[in-house]
Amino acid sequence: MRTSLQKYPTVALLLIGSIGLGGCATKGFVREQIATVNTRIDGMDGRLRTVEGTSGEALTQAQAAAGQAQQNGQRIDQINGRVDGMEQKMQQQMQQRQRKPRG
Repeated sequence: MRTSLQKYPTVALLLIGSIGLGGCATKGFVREQIATVNTRIDGMDGRLRTVEGTSGEALTQAQAAAGQAQQNGQRIDQINGRVDGMEQKMQQQMQQRQRKPRG
């Protein structure tokens, strides 16, 4: 009976060792998981580059529109000055006509 009882500690030690080592990941498993994550990162990187390009184009267009709006504002200011000058001349002419006696 002693020989069969001596086998139990060896079997128990093998079971405990296999359970303990079974939790360790192999290099292949880790590489596979990292490859999956890297694929997702590459996809997100591509999307990010697309968004950066689109936002850069939008910024350029917005800056161009702001410049055009500023130019238009300056033109409107010039036209307003001219109109104001013409109104003053018209008022002066009307006042002169009212002051002159007819005939």
